Amino acid sequence: MNKGRIRVEDKRLINGEEVDVNQLMPIKYKWAWEHYLNALANHWLPHEVPMAQDIALWKSRDLSEAERHVIMRNLGFFATAESLVANNITLAIFRYVTNAECRQYLLRQAFEEAIHTHAFHYIVESLDLDEGEVFNMYREIPVIAEKDRFEMELTSDVIRPDFSTATEEGAQKFLENLIGYYVIMEGIFFYSGFAMILSFHRRNRMTGIGQQFQYILRDETIHLNFGIDLINGIRMENPHLWTKDFQEKIYGHIEKAVELEAKYAREVLPEGVLGLTAPMFLEYARYIADRRLERIGLKRLYKSSNPFPWLSETIDLGKEKNFFETRVTEYRQGATLVWED
Repeated sequence: MNKGRIRVEDKRLINGEEVDVNQLMPIKYKWAWEHYLNALANHWLPHEVPMAQDIALWKSRDLSEAERHVIMRNLGFFATAESLVANNITLAIFRYVTNAECRQYLLRQAFEEAIHTHAFHYIVESLDLDEGEVFNMYREIPVIAEKDRFEMELTSDVIRPDFSTATEEGAQKFLENLIGYYVIMEGIFFYSGFAMILSFHRRNRMTGIGQQFQYILRDETIHLNFGIDLINGIRMENPHLWTKDFQEKIYGHIEKAVELEAKYAREVLPEGVLGLTAPMFLEYARYIADRRLERIGLKRLYKSSNPFPWLSETIDLGKEKNFFETRVTEYRQGATLVWED
């Protein structure tokens, strides 16, 4: 039966099944479309980044065992973490977001997660690393396995065939999933890894890996911003979900995430390298956790300061506009991507 044309006010982020999810226009959530357009502007492919200098340095004796350990652990974490995020998007989030413009962005994000996994394959292949070692760290290295297991616990209910967001419990579980993947995985766990790898890039070491991490960071910054807009949009449309008990549960997840990140840092940096130490990463995890909490309307827990002021132009959310002002001036297959301010 013809129900008439879709009106902007009829659209909803979740539980809007009565509105045709296939119809993009009229757009209600302009932020979702802007994130989609920004993502298109960031398009890149791993094999366009030259790896010759990284290969030479990796084969030389100029990298200490401690430095190699940092690089390997971060490759191991990211190699499968990106797949976990992609699976969550395609198996859970896309299914329950009932808005066409948000789904348009989610399709782009899923593609970017595939590109990121491709990047780690490219790095492993270029450096002739043991692919079994890198891609199985999420099973075999406890500090990585714990982080990934924590995230997968937040997905287990949402991917059940009988799951629904129609109930308050179901909608809260979906919000919990969004916060777990956008705020914790991409907003805390990923950012500590960016800080470690970009420390090498900052010193002109492993520049091919560093360049790819810069491009991944550009993508992840938009992922995080989209996720926060989606979370805030759902809680504004469904204020009954944002109960005190639910907020306390989120605080608990954030505290656990910071603890897991501290354990990870202690294993990756037992003695410190490049001026980085495990206590600095505990401070950084607390600092970015507070910022993520504030952006979804919750209070800070730690009131920590940023131990990496040199990251402010590259990784800090407050400086993301500066970061996006850089642009690709050469874009062709097999060429170095050149950035200019």
